[in-house]
Amino acid sequence: VQLVESGGGLVQPGGSLSLSCTTSGLPYNRAVMRWYRQAPGKERELVATISFAGGYQDYADSVKGRFTISGNNAKNVVYLQMNDLKPEDTAIYYCYARAFGPPVSEYWGQGTQVTVSS
Repeated sequence: VQLVESGGGLVQPGGSLSLSCTTSGLPYNRAVMRWYRQAPGKERELVATISFAGGYQDYADSVKGRFTISGNNAKNVVYLQMNDLKPEDTAIYYCYARAFGPPVSEYWGQGTQVTVSS
């Protein structure tokens, strides 16, 4: 299984970015996908979760109403649409997958940098 993020970059406060996580070898109907982020000097934090089998999405309070997680099973890609970006959203964003097999397995992407600055 491989996860490859793309779409990061530099954006001004109030702007938007869309991140993509392209996967290979991952059964979406038996996996939970998440986006995490890690800012300099801070711990990695969970940003958003999507379960295709369970049909739900969940978000950190800090991004609710601004970020949207979605996915396309046929294209093997998960998205994170980020609107109204703030400087505090600056971080490396990581795609994560938890596949339920069995056995349960976890996978991480390499990360993509998002910088929000004027």
